Amino acid sequence: MKQVFKTPQSLKPAIFHYCPGCGHSIIHRLVAEAIDELGIRERCIGVPPAGCAVLAYNYFDVDMGEAPHGRALAVATGIKRVLPDRVVFTYQGDGDIAAIGTAETIHAANRGEKITAIFVNNATYGMTGGQMAPTTLVGMGSTTTPKGRVAARDGAPLDLTQMLAVAKGSVYLERVTVNSPQAIKKAGKAIKKAFQVQLDGLGFALVEVLSPCPTNWKMSPVDSFKWIDSTMAQVFPLGVIKDETGYQEAKGGGE
Repeated sequence: MKQVFKTPQSLKPAIFHYCPGCGHSIIHRLVAEAIDELGIRERCIGVPPAGCAVLAYNYFDVDMGEAPHGRALAVATGIKRVLPDRVVFTYQGDGDIAAIGTAETIHAANRGEKITAIFVNNATYGMTGGQMAPTTLVGMGSTTTPKGRVAARDGAPLDLTQMLAVAKGSVYLERVTVNSPQAIKKAGKAIKKAFQVQLDGLGFALVEVLSPCPTNWKMSPVDSFKWIDSTMAQVFPLGVIKDETGYQEAKGGGE
């Protein structure tokens, strides 16, 4: 019988520590599949910082670095400039890439660093107990906003990916989710395309993934998947935000 589904080579045979219903395990698989399909495993270097994915090196079977909180793109920039033949990617949550790492993110994109960034947006500080994040929605409760985020007091949710579209060096930006088989397939294409942008030396590429966090959202996994469509994606609309690659559809992914 022909095998049509298997564990990607770029994932170690380790059991994920993530909560039930968390999107990280799905996104890990999509990143690993892209690496395998492009044949770049021996050239890859991943850089996760602090956050739920701080233990990503336990799962990705590629060379991995480790960055202080918020500094993944700074560390990745150094690696890529010293080793330009390597394929360097960061794997960052919203509390990292859009809060303490905002400056590093904006300037890496503006310089057009040839890096692939995977931005996991679950609208909360997942690892540290569910505090308000830059992407927490207005009215959404958290341990630091128990009665909900108030725009007049806390500001509106930060749409970092949209902000990066004005950076001259950003080439490809897309927002996807992983809450259905169709969405997962589309997310996989976007991640693969973001790696291809780096392989072709075009500039900075980032894929934002709206990811469920049932534990901190205090929902069931099924309800959290539905909530992404009904609520979260209304604030952070899915789709290609910027694409200056010039690729035809067959080259990468996206729409």
